Amino acid sequence: MRGLEEVPLPLAAGSEMWVSVKAERTVLGVVHNITSATRLLDLLSVFAGDRRVQVVFTCTGSSALDGSITEFFNSRGMTHIPWEKAKASSFDLAIATSRGGDLENLRTPIIGTSHGAGYNKILKPETGNRKPETGNRKPEAFGLSPEWLMHEGRVVPAAIVLSHEEQRERLAVSCPPAVPVSVVAGDPCYDQLHASLPFRAEFRRALGLRQGQKLVVVSSTWGRGSILGADEAGKDVLRRALAELPRDSHRVLAAIHPNAWYGHGAWQLQSWLSPLIDHGLLLPTPDDETWKAALLAADVLLGDHGSLTYYGFSLRIPTILGSFNTSKVAAASPMARLGTFLPHASPSLPLLPQVEAAAARTDTTGTAEELRFAITSRPGRSAALLRRLFYERLGLPEPEHAAAVRPVPLPVVPVGATSPSIEPASYVSVHTTESRVDVSRYPAVLQRRTMERHLAGTHLVADVDDPDTSWPRSADVLVLLSGRPLHTAGPDAWVRLLRRGPGASLLAVEESTDSTLTLHRNGTRVRARWEGEVPWWASTSLAASVVHERIVHAQPSDAARSTDHVRVGLGPGIDTGLLRIDVL
Repeated sequence: MRGLEEVPLPLAAGSEMWVSVKAERTVLGVVHNITSATRLLDLLSVFAGDRRVQVVFTCTGSSALDGSITEFFNSRGMTHIPWEKAKASSFDLAIATSRGGDLENLRTPIIGTSHGAGYNKILKPETGNRKPETGNRKPEAFGLSPEWLMHEGRVVPAAIVLSHEEQRERLAVSCPPAVPVSVVAGDPCYDQLHASLPFRAEFRRALGLRQGQKLVVVSSTWGRGSILGADEAGKDVLRRALAELPRDSHRVLAAIHPNAWYGHGAWQLQSWLSPLIDHGLLLPTPDDETWKAALLAADVLLGDHGSLTYYGFSLRIPTILGSFNTSKVAAASPMARLGTFLPHASPSLPLLPQVEAAAARTDTTGTAEELRFAITSRPGRSAALLRRLFYERLGLPEPEHAAAVRPVPLPVVPVGATSPSIEPASYVSVHTTESRVDVSRYPAVLQRRTMERHLAGTHLVADVDDPDTSWPRSADVLVLLSGRPLHTAGPDAWVRLLRRGPGASLLAVEESTDSTLTLHRNGTRVRARWEGEVPWWASTSLAASVVHERIVHAQPSDAARSTDHVRVGLGPGIDTGLLRIDVL
C-alpha cells in the first residue's frame, strides 16, 4: 500500500489488487483553473464508456485564480495528484486546455487546446521562462504565440488543437515552428450548443420562464473592461437591465466568468449583486453548464469581449455589446472584428428600445455570416475529430460506436430572489384605453435620477410591511397580503392604515388569489376580480395598479358606472387577463 499517501489508488504501487477495472492507458488532464477545467471536461467526454482509459487530473498551480480547484475536483469525484508528482510521473497522454504552468517539464506528450471560442485574448506571461512581448511586434493571441508554445527553441505541445483554419494562418505568422503539429478539430462547445438548439422550449421551462417572457442574458468575462469590471458606465449595464426592462415581461440572467467568481469569492460577488438578485436577477454559479442552457433559452444577449458573447452571436441570438475592452483582444482575431461589427449599448438612451431593436433585427449580411462561420471550420465534427486524435496518440483503436455530441443538460433553477416579500416596491407604468390597460413594472430600488426619463408617468406600489419604511411612506398604492397581522385587524384598521400613508391614494387588500378589495382615500371601496382563466402573472398589486389608474383617469361619465370590465396586458406574446371592477 506504499504510495497511497502521495497518489490516488489507480496510480499507487501495488494497487492492482484493489482496483476493479484494469485500464490499458492513463490520461493526465491538466488544469490551470476552473475555467480550463470545465472546458477539459467537454473534451474528455469522448472517453465516456471506455474502460480502457483511466483519467487522472492535476493543477499546474500557475493561476492566481485556482484557489477552488481542489474543491472542484473533490465535488465531482475527479481523481487528482499534485503538479510536482505529475511532472515526475509518466502517462500515456496529457491534455491541457491552457498554456499556463511549466508544461515543458512534463514527461508526457501533451495536446493543447483553447478553453474558449478560439484564440482571441491577449495575455502576457508573468512567470517562468516565457518572456512577454518586446519591441514593436503587435501582441498576439494567447495560445498562438511563441511565448506560450515554445521553450528553449522547441515546440512544447505534441499537438495544438485549433477550431478554424484561420487560426492556423495566424499561427503561421506568429509561431511557424508550431504549424506542423497543429490540428484543426472544430469546437466541441459550439457543436454541443448547436446540437441542443431543438430543445429551447425545455431549457426555458427549466429556467422558470413563463409564456411570452423574454430572457436577457448579460454575459461578463473577467478583468477590467468586462461588463462586471468596466468603468462606471460599464458597471451600470447589469443594473440597467434589471431597472429598465419591465420585470414581468423580461427576465435577466447574469453569466459571470469563473475567474470573476473565484477571484473575489462567491460570497463577495453575490453580496455585491444582492440588490439585483432581490429584484429578479438569476445568477447561476459558473462551474456547471447553466450558462449554456441560458444561451439556448435567450432572446437577447448583452455581452462583452468574452467567449460567451461569441458563442451567443454564432447561435444567432440578437447581441448588443455592453462593454468591450479592445486592449485585451488580439487585433487579427475574429473577436476583434466582432467588437467593431456589433452595436454597443448607449449609456445615454433608454435600454428597452435598444433591446427591442436588437431582437427585431435579422442580420444575415455577408459580414455577419462570415463572423459566425469563423468560430469553427469543422461544424458538427469536433467529437469525431478529437476522438480520432486522442486515440491515435494513445495507440488504441477507437470504440465501435460513433462519436456523438451529448446535449446540454437541463439546469437546476439558478440563484434568484430569496426575500419573503413577494411584492417589492415597484414603479408601475400604465397605458390605458377605454377597455384595456397595459402594465409595465420596474423595481423601485434600482432606479436612479439619471434614468428617470424611462419611467415617466409612473406610480409607486409598495408592500405595507416592507422593512424599508420609506417605500410605504412614499407609495401611491399600498398592498396588504392575506396572512399578515394587519390583514386580520379588519376594515377599520385598514382605513387607519391608509390614512397613515401621506402619499397613498388607495390600499389594496388581498381577499383571495383572484380577488382584491381596494379602499380609497375618499372613502370609495372597489372590488377587482380576475375572471375567466386567470393568467399566471395576476396578483393583488397588479389589480391595484389597474384600479388606481382607472380612478386617476376617470371621466365624469364614469361616475355612474358601478361595474367595469378591463382587459389587462403585460406585453407582446403574454396572454391578457380580464379584470372585473365593481364599485361597492
